[in-house]
Amino acid sequence: MYTVEVKNNKTRKQFLDFPVKLYQDDKNWIQPLNQDIEKVFDLEKNKLFKRGGKAIRWNLFNANNEMIGRIAAFVNPKYEGKAAVGGIGFFECINDQTAANYLFDQAKEWLKQHNMETMDGPINFGERDQWWGLLIEGFYEPLYNMNYNFPYYIDLFEKYGFKTYFNQECFSVAINHQLTPKLHERHEHIAQDKNFRAEYLNLKNLDKYVADFVSIYNKAWASHGGGKDISLSQGKLIFKTMKPVIDPKIVWFVYYKDEPVAFWLNLPDLNQYFKHLNGKFDIFHKLKFMWHKTFNKSKRIIGIAFGVVPEWQGKGVDNYMMIEGQKIMDKELSYTDYEMQWIGDFNPKMINVAKSLGADLSRKLRTYRYHFDTSKPVELHKILK
Repeated sequence: MYTVEVKNNKTRKQFLDFPVKLYQDDKNWIQPLNQDIEKVFDLEKNKLFKRGGKAIRWNLFNANNEMIGRIAAFVNPKYEGKAAVGGIGFFECINDQTAANYLFDQAKEWLKQHNMETMDGPINFGERDQWWGLLIEGFYEPLYNMNYNFPYYIDLFEKYGFKTYFNQECFSVAINHQLTPKLHERHEHIAQDKNFRAEYLNLKNLDKYVADFVSIYNKAWASHGGGKDISLSQGKLIFKTMKPVIDPKIVWFVYYKDEPVAFWLNLPDLNQYFKHLNGKFDIFHKLKFMWHKTFNKSKRIIGIAFGVVPEWQGKGVDNYMMIEGQKIMDKELSYTDYEMQWIGDFNPKMINVAKSLGADLSRKLRTYRYHFDTSKPVELHKILK
């Protein structure tokens, strides 16, 4: 066995094409857009490189020069509060422990050379909303930019010595699901106060909603620490990226005396469109995407982000916003299902919100941790208060 570093067009193509062959008989696997993976490793597009981050990729070959695996390793100077924790991701491998160990060892040695003492994986060289965690339950079509893998990957990681750092839980519910009387009572309590109003996004006034989103997000996440605040320019970039696929009637805000106090950001499940594109997004495939988006609409809504400012948390504002949104989604739109992006098991408040809506666990992913000093125990992720 031997590895080849990914650093030219040939090796990049091998890295991108290997999963196509690996999953060719798995009807649930959806090929990600090549551009979405490549931008993670693009020195210009991924700002972590300019902040001192480093990343590397390898392809693994057997003695017959057949590709049998791939892996990436990265050092993110902002990850885990600047702790000596590196990451691995984009792991794909045949069902062979020796091959997997070869890849893990390759990544470990590189991370050691960069003064890391621990590696987490599979994670992303970027935000947690993309390519994060190993699928351990719910082996069906993945959400957009969500990892999908064979069940045997669990053994490959755990037999190497990776331990659970935290689990990532996804919940789903039918759009027309009847919410409990208690939630409707809380909704009515807020609705009777004329200082409150709920409204969906108006694309003609996008800058206003971006500013409101940033304001709510920063207040809602301030207590969590870890540099969660986002700038107005970052907010504009987020919405600029999403604008071509946004359905305004599934993006909601709540205001109290015209001050933004809550948001509920959702998108159609883009994988229901992208699964027809074979990883490509050139002019022809963009037209194909638009055709499916127009005539073969996704039936699933994906919950991307949710936030309530601290002074209104636990007072029914979230129920008010969701029920107001559900009225429109159920009566005016064609969606049938709603699935939330993963919630860490270290965030019991949000898990309770999901369960209170009657949502069921739909899939589970896991973030693993491996200390290079194997005598050091792996502690679970700190619970958010």
